[in-house]
Amino acid sequence: MVGIPNKSLNGGDNLVAKQDYLVDDDFFMGVAYLVAELSKDPCTQLGVCIVDEHGHIVSTGYNGMPFGCNDDEFPWGKHNEDPLQNKSTFVCHAEANAILNKHSHNLENCTMYLKLFPCSECAKLIVQARVKKIVYTYDEPEKTNSEASKIMFDAASIEYRQHVPKTPIIRINLKNAD
Repeated sequence: MVGIPNKSLNGGDNLVAKQDYLVDDDFFMGVAYLVAELSKDPCTQLGVCIVDEHGHIVSTGYNGMPFGCNDDEFPWGKHNEDPLQNKSTFVCHAEANAILNKHSHNLENCTMYLKLFPCSECAKLIVQARVKKIVYTYDEPEKTNSEASKIMFDAASIEYRQHVPKTPIIRINLKNAD
């Protein structure tokens, strides 16, 4: 142990490091949840945060209509017999948007934080992007065909695990500086 005096720069008080800080997993999952709030989908708000091996955010994404397609003019329905009246015909998934929005040359060795385990279509994109790890909050295999996603991830040696928060509730007060 290096003999550094435990003094602050503001007068010599003996201070110790804050103990109730956010761990990286909770912070990055929190970013994914916050990004999900940008979605205009009235039923499902999903967000993604992609982080490189140094802990830098390289992309985010949320589910929504493609660029240039007015959210107020395209359908948000789910059960219409006419596929042109269903959102699934048009909506871009959060994972796809995050991969396309990357601020990095590539996503190799990155970790993707997301609320819902990826569907098989997004899993293909994740494998192709060479993402290394998936951290998710919940899985809905009956809706997302996540079993196929897991088969692809296993074959491509992509790790995946369910997020267990150390800090289950994060409060953000945008009005106050305290």
